[in-house]
Amino acid sequence: MELFEILGFAGALLIGVVLGLIGGGGSILTVPVLVYLLHINPVTATAYSLFVVGVSSLVGALKNIQKGLVDFKTAIVFSIPAFIAVYGTRKYLLPAIPETLFQVGDFTVTKDIGIMVFFAIIMLLASVSMIRGRCKNCDDDTAKVEYNFPLIILEGLVVGVLTGIVGAGGGFLIIPALVMLAKLPMKKAVATSLLIIAIKSLIGFLGDVQNLAIDWDILLSFTALSVVGIFVGIWLSKFIKGSNLKKSFGWFVVVMGLYILYKELLG
Repeated sequence: MELFEILGFAGALLIGVVLGLIGGGGSILTVPVLVYLLHINPVTATAYSLFVVGVSSLVGALKNIQKGLVDFKTAIVFSIPAFIAVYGTRKYLLPAIPETLFQVGDFTVTKDIGIMVFFAIIMLLASVSMIRGRCKNCDDDTAKVEYNFPLIILEGLVVGVLTGIVGAGGGFLIIPALVMLAKLPMKKAVATSLLIIAIKSLIGFLGDVQNLAIDWDILLSFTALSVVGIFVGIWLSKFIKGSNLKKSFGWFVVVMGLYILYKELLG
């Protein structure tokens, strides 16, 4: 096994540990690890990421269901447009994107470069929510849950398309939407978002099974290490406060996003 492969699978474990420690964000590293360490092309990497994110989120969602933290009504309303959008994006939209997007002088912007640049932008947006931290009034467990159905459905469609393109879970978009549009308290929003992410990611992956050749040995090994990492992260969270790490991880995501932009556009 080459050094980059060892680092890639170590990255899978790290992704799980981050998810277990801070409840989200780790999945944003899945595509860069798959592309730059395991040398998987970006389209396939985003497909693998959907599976890894889906399984990892499902593990977290099942734990939260046991605790009674998941709001199933909100999850269903959000998930239906999201999984329709992500499935359609993976099965029809991505294959329809041409291999060469456009040319600037001697520089050709290919489909793979476009996906990675778009992914880097999403990483930078995600880092902002991590660095800022939680909103001040989001932990009111006595607040009445209200539903703005049209906006929840619209947000579900938008998140579904973004997830389909970049293969990330989109928790940084879903959680604020659940807090603002469904008036869920933060703990319930985080728990419910994991179920939504699991459903839409795994259904989106089904759109890829029909279009791509899947290396199940690599994918299942990577996913298994991520799930092990989640339990390690949950254990470590007894000793380390996840909220303290979230801001630091946000800055790390900034560096990763800028590195991807440099490597794809200037490297």
